[in-house]
Amino acid sequence: MTDHAAHAARAVRVVLADDQPLVRAGLRVLMADTPDIEVVGEAGTGAEAVRLARDVRPDVVVMDIRMPGMDGIEATRLITAETGTEPGTDATRVLVLTTFDDDDCVYGALRAGASGFLVKDMALEDILAAIHVVATGDGLIAPSVTRRLIEEFAARPEPDPAPTARSTVDGITDREREVLTLVGRGLSNAEIAAELVIAMATVKAHVARLFTKLDSRDRVQLVIIAYELGLVAPPGGNTRRG
Repeated sequence: MTDHAAHAARAVRVVLADDQPLVRAGLRVLMADTPDIEVVGEAGTGAEAVRLARDVRPDVVVMDIRMPGMDGIEATRLITAETGTEPGTDATRVLVLTTFDDDDCVYGALRAGASGFLVKDMALEDILAAIHVVATGDGLIAPSVTRRLIEEFAARPEPDPAPTARSTVDGITDREREVLTLVGRGLSNAEIAAELVIAMATVKAHVARLFTKLDSRDRVQLVIIAYELGLVAPPGGNTRRG
């Protein structure tokens, strides 16, 4: 049974990590009406989230960033280091759900191993859908956060070309470069298929090859790589060529 099929056959087990009890209570109540999601624990600190992830091995930890003591980024790093993130495994994956003002922490959270980054003002159905996406081993970033990420990269001094980055991007085809660029812009497989006028199955095949060639564990890492290689054009800026 594939990872996706396994999660479809049972409820996704979730730990809620947020230092605000009302936020956790609200999410728990809303998820109680969703039969395919089961809340198996709550944590008010990063350290508690790490302990719960170790003890109950949930499928997904919905993680806030700003928490007392150990923050969500460090907790994410420890959880993913202990359980892994590879698709097809029983890894505990982290979905960061934080306030809009915290999106300057996106890069750190994704580097720490988070499989997704959402903002709390998103619609409930989008948050619930994201939990399922992350549980199956895929990754995603809220569109508003993707725009902020691009702006953050645009504001950074342009580094000297790194030999490893140049050799990495030279290892992909022109079509794979196009697909990677569109993934970096936050497009879904369906949107990429429409943009390039190719079949959905072809897009999936290109994405799968990018995972292998770029040693990427999920779609979120492809987004990071697209930014680092300069394949995504910042608003009002020029795309850097890797």
